[in-house]
Amino acid sequence: MSPDRFRLSEGDYVPDPDRDTAILLDGYYDHIAAVLRDHALPESLVTEMRSRQAALEAADRHRIIDEPSRHNLRLTLALVAAYEILTPHLGRETAMNTVRAAFIEPLGDVLRGGTRAMLDAAPDPFAAMVAMSKSREEHAFGETFVFERAIDDDQRYHLNVRRCFYHDVLTANSAPELTPAMCAFDANWIDAIDPETHGFRFDRPTTIGLGGTHCPFHFTRTNPTD
Repeated sequence: MSPDRFRLSEGDYVPDPDRDTAILLDGYYDHIAAVLRDHALPESLVTEMRSRQAALEAADRHRIIDEPSRHNLRLTLALVAAYEILTPHLGRETAMNTVRAAFIEPLGDVLRGGTRAMLDAAPDPFAAMVAMSKSREEHAFGETFVFERAIDDDQRYHLNVRRCFYHDVLTANSAPELTPAMCAFDANWIDAIDPETHGFRFDRPTTIGLGGTHCPFHFTRTNPTD
């Protein structure tokens, strides 16, 4: 199997929410199963988590308004289900850290490598990253997120997320403290950006999950063109 499981390096990336979510959840639950073994806890707890996730999805099905929200709901509630079940066994802080690591780490190298390969191969890495961002806004996030394109020209793409579906779902399920884990996942592709090599930088000083009023996703050329 190709190490670029999300096909980021192929160019003209279009998210496949069903495929991408399945890949993420498989890695997520595999990581949690390894943690359970490390703590001498029964791996049957993973089955319990998946069942709890399904029950939470059924209760929150009214939040699904388009195809992206269907998959984003699955992803978000997987964090809630594991957090609920792990907390009595590991304590709140360890459960939170476990969920965060399980969500971020399994595919970190794959995402960084694929993104880096895509940028390295692009004639204009800035334009390639902007195109990927716009594709993800449409196909991976959809109508349950509110995006504001504050600046969109050949030098800067400054996107502000004014509403985050992940945060809405986690808050409704009494787990807003998990939102920063969703935010931290983005480091998997952000870290692939090398301003000196790719000619642009990325800035995100805060997020809604960290207490900000919005999430700025700001891409700016470091070597402006005329």
